Amino acid sequence: MTTSLVLAPLAQHMGQLHAYENYLVLAIAFGPFLVLGLVVFVVRRRDLAEDDDGARPTAREAKEPGADTGVSPGRPPTT
Repeated sequence: MTTSLVLAPLAQHMGQLHAYENYLVLAIAFGPFLVLGLVVFVVRRRDLAEDDDGARPTAREAKEPGADTGVSPGRPPTT
């Protein structure tokens, strides 16, 4: 192998990156994973909150008469 062929990739190196370029490379490399983790966290939290809302009656539902019949007050029952 000749020396010029081995050193060819080294000639294309433009030098050290600036500080903002380092931050940009890190943001491009790890940013999508951080956003994905944030989205998963928010969606799981929302889904757990929806599950809790369906399982426990609120204070208003517990005090409301006829809440367990499924008929809302002011409406006639459907037949």
